Amino acid sequence: MSIRVVVADDQELVRAGFGMILDAQDDIEVVAEAADGREAVSAVRRHGPDVLLLDIRMPVMDGLEAARLVCAESGCKVVMLTTFDLDEYVYEALYAGASGFLLKDVRRDDLVHAVRVVAAGESLLAPTVTRRLVADLVKRRRAQPAAADGPPPPSLDALTAREVETLRLLARGLSNAEIARTLFVSEHTVKTHVSNVLSKLGLRDRVQAVICAYETGLVTPGAPWGTPGAPSGHSRLPFG
Repeated sequence: MSIRVVVADDQELVRAGFGMILDAQDDIEVVAEAADGREAVSAVRRHGPDVLLLDIRMPVMDGLEAARLVCAESGCKVVMLTTFDLDEYVYEALYAGASGFLLKDVRRDDLVHAVRVVAAGESLLAPTVTRRLVADLVKRRRAQPAAADGPPPPSLDALTAREVETLRLLARGLSNAEIARTLFVSEHTVKTHVSNVLSKLGLRDRVQAVICAYETGLVTPGAPWGTPGAPSGHSRLPFG
C-alpha cells in the first residue's frame, strides 16, 4: 500500500518539486497540494493522507496553526518544511504535534527517507535542528535540580521498569531493532513497550517521548551522542 502524502507550500515551484520527487517513488503517492495552511487542513480532511509536508511560513493560515489542527483532528503525521531553523519554530512545531522538521535544502533521498520514516511511526529532524533542540534541553536541565540516577521522576510512575528503560533507550536515539537487541527481546515487544509509554504519558509520538525523557531528567544531558546506522543526512532524535 502506498504512503499517501499532501504537500503544502505557498511557492508553486517548491510544491511541484517535492511532489515530483515523491510521486516518482513506487511506494509514495502525492494525493493533493496546498498553497496555504487552510488549504492544507482541508486537503487532509478530504483525502486522509498518511503524511503532510507543511511549510511553516504561509499566507491565510501559517503552518504551525495548520499542524495543530491536523494533529488534533487526525492521525496524519506532519513534517514541517522551512528555510529557517530558529528555535521557536522547532519547539512550536514539535509541541503542535509534528513528527519531523526538515530544512528546504534537504537532499532528494533524505526527503523520501523522511516521509517513509515518519509514516512508519518514527520521528526525524535535520541534524542542525536536533543539535539545537538537545542543547536547549541540556540548558534547561542544568538550571533545575536534576537526579541523574535513582527512581524515575513522579510523572513517570505509571510506567513499568521495562517501559522506563525503553523510554531511556528511545531517548538515546535507538531504533526499535536496536532497543530489542539491547534488552534481549523481540521488536514486537519493543513496539508494545513504546506504545504503552506513549499511551500512559499521553504523548503523540516518539518526538514528544524524547522531549519528555529529557525534561523529566530520565536521560542525563551530556551523555555520548550518536547511534550506529543512522542515515547520513538526518538523524533520529535526539542525536545530530
